[in-house]
Amino acid sequence: MAQSRNQQRAEREARQRLEVYNARQEVHARQRSRKVRDNVIAAVGVLVVAAVVTLTQVVYFTSGPGAPAPEASSTPSATATDAAGQNVGDVPDPSLAEGRTWTGDLELNDVKLGVSLDGALAPQAVSSIIQDVQSGYYDGKTCHRLVDDASGAPELIQCGSLNGDGAGDPDYQFGPVENAPADGVYPAGTIAMARGAGEYSMDHQFFIMLADAPLGSDATGYTVVGKVTSGLADLATSDIVTAGITPGSSATDGAPVTPTTITAFSLQ
Repeated sequence: MAQSRNQQRAEREARQRLEVYNARQEVHARQRSRKVRDNVIAAVGVLVVAAVVTLTQVVYFTSGPGAPAPEASSTPSATATDAAGQNVGDVPDPSLAEGRTWTGDLELNDVKLGVSLDGALAPQAVSSIIQDVQSGYYDGKTCHRLVDDASGAPELIQCGSLNGDGAGDPDYQFGPVENAPADGVYPAGTIAMARGAGEYSMDHQFFIMLADAPLGSDATGYTVVGKVTSGLADLATSDIVTAGITPGSSATDGAPVTPTTITAFSLQ
């Protein structure tokens, strides 16, 4: 009987040792599995972070603050010359401006403006505008851009885009910058040529200053072709300006809420 009890106790202790061993093996297996899982998660995390960083850089340098200045996607026609420091397309000789003052009328919707262009100080740009007026280019063209200053006050309105979207005309570009103010300040009523990144990137587009503002001087500025001699107050108080910028645009730069068209432009 005693031997049977000893044998039973030995068997029980053996089972207990086996259970402990199995438990330890299970714990070890779980720890090893958890370590593998943690390593996988860590590796995936590194890949995700790397992907996010890469995507952020791509966005920054393609559509964010680090993006290069946009360029026209179209190619100049076969008759156009190299735009690097040269005129492109049918740009008139500066002598068309005759070195004199040109006066006339510009109508935006129903707002009539008297204008004066200085063919002596900006002969190339004034000649371009004269050619566009005489050919009827500006008839029906839009004013696609209204800009406010940092305080929200209207600063300028831009008109004359080839397709009404603000893109430059790849078949017609000229330069250099002429008659930019030495102090970089463009007074209210100033009429100046819009341009792209370089001096030889002007085309048909011009802008009218609605308030005094610093925009740049010399080659970093804009060609001043003339000024509004009458009607500027009417423009500033018209719904073209007071209706503001189209929602969804930048808070200070975008299409005017009121669709605006050049309904007449004459010079003499």
